[in-house]
Amino acid sequence: MKPSQRTLELLEEGGVVPVVRLPDLSRAAAMAQALLDGGVKTIELTMTSPGALDALSLLRREIPAFSDGAAALGMGSVLNPDMGAAAIARGANFIVAPILDLPTLELCVERDVPAMPGAFTPTEIQTAWKAGAAVVKVFPATKLGPGYFKDLLAPLPHLNLMPTGGVDLENCGDFIRAGAIAVGVGSALVRKEWVENGEWRALSEQARRFASSVRTARAMC
Repeated sequence: MKPSQRTLELLEEGGVVPVVRLPDLSRAAAMAQALLDGGVKTIELTMTSPGALDALSLLRREIPAFSDGAAALGMGSVLNPDMGAAAIARGANFIVAPILDLPTLELCVERDVPAMPGAFTPTEIQTAWKAGAAVVKVFPATKLGPGYFKDLLAPLPHLNLMPTGGVDLENCGDFIRAGAIAVGVGSALVRKEWVENGEWRALSEQARRFASSVRTARAMC
């Protein structure tokens, strides 16, 4: 199986992508392990976090799951090809963006790295898909709601959609039931105070809650 196919498999299996946007990544290894212990299979660091590229290299080196194919590590907030190339060079398994930047998407397609660009309208979403997006990040999803996904997938059932922005325990199952392949979750999962205080058990338990909500929702589909 190609690495890119394995990444998408992990994304769908886990169903939850923690979005790590923190001012300090010095505890990145312990944080990532706690999330993995909670049942997630993909983790997204973000370029807006200081030292994100170094943290990506560190996690690839120190967390066995990322090197043996049991989990995937990506980089988010990628706005241009240079940022994308830098993340891929450090070992990013996938690239995520809040926007649709076609040159960045083209770079990812050329290098066979799954790209998850951000889009909002049906035309943007379909444009991203036709240009080679593996998954389209619908952002900010909270402004649209799960009903938007259901309405969108009725005429466009081929799309892989992932809501990000405002996803929490109350609505993540609704997004899955509406047809989302996975959910991107930020501060509702990766809480700054838990990471700062080393509350790894709390982080793992929250990850388990999200993973359980996704499994329950899928069983109802």
